[in-house]
Amino acid sequence: MKELFSNYNIEINDKQVDKFNKYYRLLIEWNKNINLTTIINYDDVIKKHFLDSVLLLKVFTKDLFISKNIIDVGTGAGFPGLPLAIMLPDAKFTLIDSLNKRIQFLKEVVEILEIDNITLIHARAEELGINSNYREKYDICVSRAVAPLPLLLEYCSPFVRKEGVLYLYKSLKVEEEICSAQNALSILNCSINKNILLSVENDFRRYILEIKKDDSIPSKYPRKPGKAKKAPL
Repeated sequence: MKELFSNYNIEINDKQVDKFNKYYRLLIEWNKNINLTTIINYDDVIKKHFLDSVLLLKVFTKDLFISKNIIDVGTGAGFPGLPLAIMLPDAKFTLIDSLNKRIQFLKEVVEILEIDNITLIHARAEELGINSNYREKYDICVSRAVAPLPLLLEYCSPFVRKEGVLYLYKSLKVEEEICSAQNALSILNCSINKNILLSVENDFRRYILEIKKDDSIPSKYPRKPGKAKKAPL
């Protein structure tokens, strides 16, 4: 694991390796009863879930995240938020997901791994995004493999403060998604700073979209659950 991470200029210590190994064992154990991942081989999980989640640290220094409030929207089995929390103990993370079973899995992982910089919330992004306790309260939002970019912007941007940043994980069709998201970017007062290619593995490419929230968004967004999917901006 250390060698793999070092190939991407990401340093990982023995304590973090131990946490990732425990995370893997819990993931496979719970996956027998609830659908968390189709990837179960150890090497594949390390590479395609754990390393992929922290590829942000290939291009951004850990200092950038110190004391930052970070939200992971649609975390699923904890990606990318939980691996990032392991690597960034000085940042605070909130992981949200609409399926309570996945949150229960993550609660056990957090407890066994003794991770103290994570808050877990069972909620839909569209409902939590209009809650004043969470709206515009975060410096950074991350999200991986959740939805096409126009939907993802509506789900994620309400959580980020003005001049905050979204780091959205995308793959092969990123340029098409950027083209389709121009209206959403305009309506939600967001702009793309960078499109960063982080990894090329055979037919897989991992991009990170760095998106700045230039101003507060209209109060009617996010719309009610299901509306964004039926009628994307």
